[in-house]
This record gives sequence, structure tokens and C-alpha cells, in this order.
Amino acid sequence: MKTRSLLLALILSIGLFSTSCSNDDNEGETLIPLEGKWDLSKTGTVINGTETLIDAPENQSGCNKDYLELKLDNTVNIGDYSSAVSACALTVQSGIYSRSHNNITTVVNGVTKTQDIVNLTLKELKVKDAAGIITVYTR
Repeated sequence: MKTRSLLLALILSIGLFSTSCSNDDNEGETLIPLEGKWDLSKTGTVINGTETLIDAPENQSGCNKDYLELKLDNTVNIGDYSSAVSACALTVQSGIYSRSHNNITTVVNGVTKTQDIVNLTLKELKVKDAAGIITVYTR
């Protein structure tokens, strides 16, 4: 009797384990948190089917990298370092953002921008806009 109970418990636990590990539980959406400060790293596009990325020309040489900061309260800060007026002066624009499945939409200064999340890991956020422009952020 005790062996039957153990066998039944084992079969049930295997059944529960196999159903809880289904790949479509999150409908393809990654569960890694989007929130945090992301440094602008690379930009590019797809040319003849090949992804081509270069170091982000927006980053001012000798300064910290421009950044995208996504906060838990759905506010966004976009930091831009520029030496046009004074060395490595930081300008921050603020707005809001939302995430819907694998899209991120930001609204900053009345301008709405929606991008597909192409890749999201603990260290990299790669997005692509409707024009095919790819932007890679790292942390």
C-alpha cells in the first residue's frame, strides 16, 4: 500500500512538473525585468538580410554613454551626454513607458515611439523600430 502511494505521488509530481515547464506559458514574452538603467551601446539595421551594428555615434567621445532608464512606476528617463555647450553636459528628458508583450512604447515630450523587443537578457536590451532601426542597450 505504501509503495502504491509513493508511486502515485511520483507520477503526479512528474505530471505537474512537465505541464508547468511549457514554453508557451508566457506567450513568447521574456520574464526578465525591463526596469533599470540601460547604457546605449550600438545602433544599426538589417542590410541584405544581415544585421549590421556599429558603436552608437550618439555617444559623445570621452563622456559616459547615453542611457535609457526604465523605472518601476512606468516613468522613463533618457540621458544624453553632449559637449556642445560644456564638456559632457547631461540632458535628461523624462516621460512614460509601457510594455505590451514584446513591445515597448515610450512617450517623451509628446512623441510616442513603439519598438519591438528583439532580445532581452540580464545584460542586453535590443529593440527595433518600425523603420528597421536597431538599438542595443547594455548594463
